Amino acid sequence: MATKNKGTQKHNYYKVEGDKVEKLKKECPRCKGGVFMAEHLNRFACGKCGYTEFKKQ
Repeated sequence: MATKNKGTQKHNYYKVEGDKVEKLKKECPRCKGGVFMAEHLNRFACGKCGYTEFKKQ
């Protein structure tokens, strides 16, 4: 049985309180414009351009 790919659910990346909108995920500094970075154990990585930031320990 094949399942349909739901794709990225970007509405889960924002939090709305009253009239304010807050981004819950880190945005890529190179791509900007709604491109969010994936959070791994020791780094943040952009899937579009490959930019990586390592977390401080």
